[in-house]
Amino acid sequence: MARFIHDKNPVSTSLSETLKSLEKTPGICMFIDLVGSTAEKYESGIEVWGRKLNNTFNFISFLNDFPNHIVKGIGDEIMLFIPLDALKGKETLNSCFALLEEVYATIDNIKNFPLPDLFMHCKVAMHYCTEVYNITFLEHYNDYFGIDIDMTARLTRKAISDRIVISEVFYQQVLKDIQQKQSDFTPEVIAKISDKYIEDFKGVPYPVELRLIDV
Repeated sequence: MARFIHDKNPVSTSLSETLKSLEKTPGICMFIDLVGSTAEKYESGIEVWGRKLNNTFNFISFLNDFPNHIVKGIGDEIMLFIPLDALKGKETLNSCFALLEEVYATIDNIKNFPLPDLFMHCKVAMHYCTEVYNITFLEHYNDYFGIDIDMTARLTRKAISDRIVISEVFYQQVLKDIQQKQSDFTPEVIAKISDKYIEDFKGVPYPVELRLIDV
């Protein structure tokens, strides 16, 4: 559970010491957004858009593997943070590449489902994080803060329907996973990964390297 940060003294020296002593929590941050959900609500009643939301969230089956790592939902967007220790402890979805394959398969299944108008299309951003702290400023809530959380949120700006955006850091971890399990990977996913793009994001003081996967 997150460390609760709360000190009523705005210049507290003890708060400074507490913050400096915090340990970082490396892991994978992921944002999943349902595309067109706001417009859908204006165009149809809850019996239509509510069904689509229900079906889509149920279809994102890997959420069942990480129920304790769904940090927050903002509208129709979900943020997950999976610490590396928790990821490595899984039997199957235990690496960056395994996660990427599962996300790709999920989006592909939704996109190509044989019956129309049952799902919302999705867009996803994924980042390998090293600069993250498991803290909260609201008591009894689990949360994560740090520049890598912000970076993942920035990556979502390059996402569109049926697209996965991954940071270059995440991509390099995927390559390491493949090297360790050379006979156990899906060439289709790797073949879909784009060349490297370099983008400038507001608030980030350096260019960001990323790759796109259009499903």
